[in-house]
Amino acid sequence: MKNIIKERRKPLNISQDDLAKKCQVSRQTINAIENDKYDPTLSLAFKLAEVLETTVDDLFDFKN
Repeated sequence: MKNIIKERRKPLNISQDDLAKKCQVSRQTINAIENDKYDPTLSLAFKLAEVLETTVDDLFDFKN
């Protein structure tokens, strides 16, 4: 599942570590999601969207 997490967090000046802490996961989890190595749970996807000030639909491409 493709995503634009990195593209959303950079303009907000949020590091992977900051995002991980706000979502209560490890930095490695954020890295894996950004690199399409891991699909987040639905609850984590909603947390990511909230922190990155967007919607789950805009953050993830569910077609792939």
